[in-house]
Amino acid sequence: MRGATVISPRPDIQGMSSRRLGVGFIGAGFIARFMASSWTGVRDADIAAVYSRSERGAAELAAHVEGLGMPRPRAYTDLHEMLADRAVEAAWVMTPNYARVEAVHAVAEEARQGRTDLMGIACEKPLARTLDEAEEAVRLLDGTGLLHGYLENQVFAPSVVKGRDAVWRHGARSAGRPYLARAAEEHGGPHNAWFWDPRLSGGGVLLDMSCHSLEACRFLLADPGKPKEGLRPVSVQAQIASLKWTREPYLTQLRERYGVDYRVAPAEDYASVSVLYEDDDGQRVLSEARTSWNYVGPGLRLSLEALGPEYSLSMNSLNQELSVFFSRNVRVPASEEFLEKQAAEQGLIPVVPDEAVAYGYQHENRHMVRCFLEGRMPEENWGDGLLVTGLMMAAYKSAEEGRTIGYDPGSLRGFTPAVARGAWVP
Repeated sequence: MRGATVISPRPDIQGMSSRRLGVGFIGAGFIARFMASSWTGVRDADIAAVYSRSERGAAELAAHVEGLGMPRPRAYTDLHEMLADRAVEAAWVMTPNYARVEAVHAVAEEARQGRTDLMGIACEKPLARTLDEAEEAVRLLDGTGLLHGYLENQVFAPSVVKGRDAVWRHGARSAGRPYLARAAEEHGGPHNAWFWDPRLSGGGVLLDMSCHSLEACRFLLADPGKPKEGLRPVSVQAQIASLKWTREPYLTQLRERYGVDYRVAPAEDYASVSVLYEDDDGQRVLSEARTSWNYVGPGLRLSLEALGPEYSLSMNSLNQELSVFFSRNVRVPASEEFLEKQAAEQGLIPVVPDEAVAYGYQHENRHMVRCFLEGRMPEENWGDGLLVTGLMMAAYKSAEEGRTIGYDPGSLRGFTPAVARGAWVP
């Protein structure tokens, strides 16, 4: 992986595949609860401890884990104390974007000084807010011996994994590799105030959700029989816009609900990113990612396509086998009972029976746990997170300059998007 340090696992953890792994959650927000829900199907690991700066947040997450039928984890408000807990052997970093590097620094410090039994660290997407931060996170692990996993759930989603297998095992073998992948993730906007403030989060929907779509496309386009590094980015073209949330009445809604003023520092609520790749045989293929915080529909919509010479693949998360209909005479309380970012409680509503499985969280956590216990690097690791961060920075730069740019990580060092600086004018 270009620009990253390859870390060899500690020899004392290789082959440790016959016992359970104790995991410490760093962060107690929305994604941590989603991860906890997925853990009911994760073998060989327990959520041993949870950390939050808020005592209430840590206690509520611990209670949530227990309520799912699992042992209640210890709750901490001091990160170093949690990492010193001998029951914690791997850390799952799920803090807000602005606190990621700080959390990684704490984990690396404890591991380097030998004060913990840590063997691995997994980080929720995105790895960082800028390429500089991502490279710093990778450098911090140098000399720690820690294995590292990048928590990009979509490349573990059963439909995506099965689809890629079908495309490459049958379509590509008979007619040639896929040459175009498209992915989109759309909903009506994030859950928490910090997501909306680009000066904290590092950006808008491009940083929040295009990381998913970019990596899902790369997953489909990369030959599973060859190293992923053989598919190299050549150029990036992007466009960003604020289509909804800088207009009234939504501008006022955002200010009243989250205390964020998009008259002062707006973020993009729409992004389109095209990446041109070249493989080891010199063939060029295209990735198209579209994401938005302005989608009006039943709830979160994920869509995916892949096209090859004589075949195609398509997926839409709202095309479920189950749906419910409620007439105008039925009053259902507002919730996300049926799918993530649910936007309505009447009419025909698609139902995702188990989102933690359907979106890939359960399989991603199973994979990370097995890799850590067996002393091997996860297939999705910080090299992938570093590349995705670089692609997103290239996309912001392309959008700012209004042109296609060649992919060159060196030109992206020191770059902070105008959106993240509070200097973007839609």
